[in-house]
Amino acid sequence: MPFLSAALDRVKPSATIAVTDKARALKAAGRNVIGLGAGEPDFDTPANIKLAAIRAIEAGKTKYTDVGGIPELKDAIIAKFKRENGLTYKPNQVIVGTGGKQVLYNALMATINPGDEVIIPAPYWVSYPEMVALAGGESVPIVCTAEHGFKLQPADLEKAVTPKTKWIILNSPSNPTGAAYTRSELKAITDVLVKHPHVWVMTDDMYEHLVYDDFDFKTIAQVEPRLYERTLTVNGVSKAYCMTGWRIGYGGGPKALIRAMGAIQSNSTANPCSISQAASIEALNGPQDFIPAHNQSFKERRDLVVDMLNRVPGLFCPRPEGAFYVYPSCAGVIGKRTRAGEMIANDEDFVRYLLAETGVAVVHGAAFGLSPHFRISYATSTDVLREACERIDRACRALTE
Repeated sequence: MPFLSAALDRVKPSATIAVTDKARALKAAGRNVIGLGAGEPDFDTPANIKLAAIRAIEAGKTKYTDVGGIPELKDAIIAKFKRENGLTYKPNQVIVGTGGKQVLYNALMATINPGDEVIIPAPYWVSYPEMVALAGGESVPIVCTAEHGFKLQPADLEKAVTPKTKWIILNSPSNPTGAAYTRSELKAITDVLVKHPHVWVMTDDMYEHLVYDDFDFKTIAQVEPRLYERTLTVNGVSKAYCMTGWRIGYGGGPKALIRAMGAIQSNSTANPCSISQAASIEALNGPQDFIPAHNQSFKERRDLVVDMLNRVPGLFCPRPEGAFYVYPSCAGVIGKRTRAGEMIANDEDFVRYLLAETGVAVVHGAAFGLSPHFRISYATSTDVLREACERIDRACRALTE
């Protein structure tokens, strides 16, 4: 009798976490490494949010809470959905989890049966197909090329829907590309989905506030109210509020789905951290003025990285609408050789070469479902990004035919 579950044969570890861990290990060993793999802001959690957590500790709010979140946080989430997205939810339509990842995972675990299909536009966040596999479902990736801005095309969605389709997962702005859907682009997608009432929609809006150049963010249930009853709108405080380690995500959706997700959560992790919930109330209800300031820094970093990478021979870097990632093509270096005579056969070879040659850690595109590309997180200082791009430039120019 095997000791480990056969479910583990269906999944692989997170590539982004693996790259980050490797960069940390090399730094600890004394190597000069620039880690551009982690998807988290370099800004500190705002002081008012930290103070709310301290006050919660001092007030003794350190006990178990309701599994799906404390009423005060649910109220703040309901107000946020109404204020920013025009969506109306009741407390029994909202759940709080230990990060957005848990909310997504619980929804899949609560709904997927063997053979159910989940449509996932590619490039995708590395954990989507792995969570589907753990739930016993089948991922149906749809390739979204740079020519279409890495965005799902309605005709491709129509072709991918089958009687077995249970969900579509839509992430905007996107990890890994930073691509964000306009209202009209979302409407074209919803026009397809309204024709297929058996298909549910899971929107990952974690990067909602990280958009640039006056981009107007919208979410699917906001664009098409007819999808409201079969949409789970997922968000959290990790990115915009610089609270990645606090681990709070949330979702709004039909009460039957939220109840089922609560059943999963009650028998796995139970409630999210009580102190993190108190801090998240302040995040959602408190001052928001730091977000535009952070976004201005992110925009400047984006522009720096895009401009520098587009001067590197063999690379092409589209300019994304949001998040803090770029997803350059490295097609122009595939087939070239290093000074040691080793051929760059694919994007994984390329990122290994960058790490070995220059100490720059990035994530290969195959991990996100679209090659030959790689992902850079520009959530770090301008000086570090400039140095990293210069190293990448030197490494690419050192390759030969």
